[in-house]
Amino acid sequence: MVRDGYIYALCLVAVAGVLVWFTHGWGWAVAPVVLAVFFLWFFRDPHRAIPAGEGLIVSPGDGQVTETATITTPEGERQRVSIFLSVFDVHVNRAPIGGVLASVRYQNGRYLNAMNPSSAERNEQNVVTVRGQGADHGIEVTFKQIAGLLARRIVFKFGEGQSVERGQRVGLIKFGSRVDVVFPAGAQLQVKVGQRVKGGESVLAAMPNGERA
Repeated sequence: MVRDGYIYALCLVAVAGVLVWFTHGWGWAVAPVVLAVFFLWFFRDPHRAIPAGEGLIVSPGDGQVTETATITTPEGERQRVSIFLSVFDVHVNRAPIGGVLASVRYQNGRYLNAMNPSSAERNEQNVVTVRGQGADHGIEVTFKQIAGLLARRIVFKFGEGQSVERGQRVGLIKFGSRVDVVFPAGAQLQVKVGQRVKGGESVLAAMPNGERA
């Protein structure tokens, strides 16, 4: 359970208690109690089995794959996988590979629907580049935490120069969002559009041994 869930739930339970005190009945307290239960469920943080092996790129979040594409970047061709997180998905984000955070860049922006392709560039977002080490040596992966229509806060717990493990919890996007993952063009894609993935557990792509960046 993410700490935010307890905070929201306790506040709502307190509101319910105040309503019961002033109204001498439970009628007005039902709504805040139901919302408290919803927040406890929404901020769940289930255990995930992190896959072992060299050169595996795992999903940073739960949701549905909405796009797989080859894109051109200043560093050359890359592959991009976009994942949409609805309000019903787990919103804890995880590191796609193990390595050092080469770059962490937050930018303000709009709150377009996360299904809108323009949201990848125009919405509030946090862009993180991980330079692989250990089993992921030679891989560089960038992932974006992108706020959605309802999301108003992106949480990221690490800074540049810090190390993360593959599948490690790194942050959170609240209330509907999107995650984009950009990785080397030579990686072998393991997912397709429409497929549902789990953060830290589902493998998005695998790097052939001879094609490390």
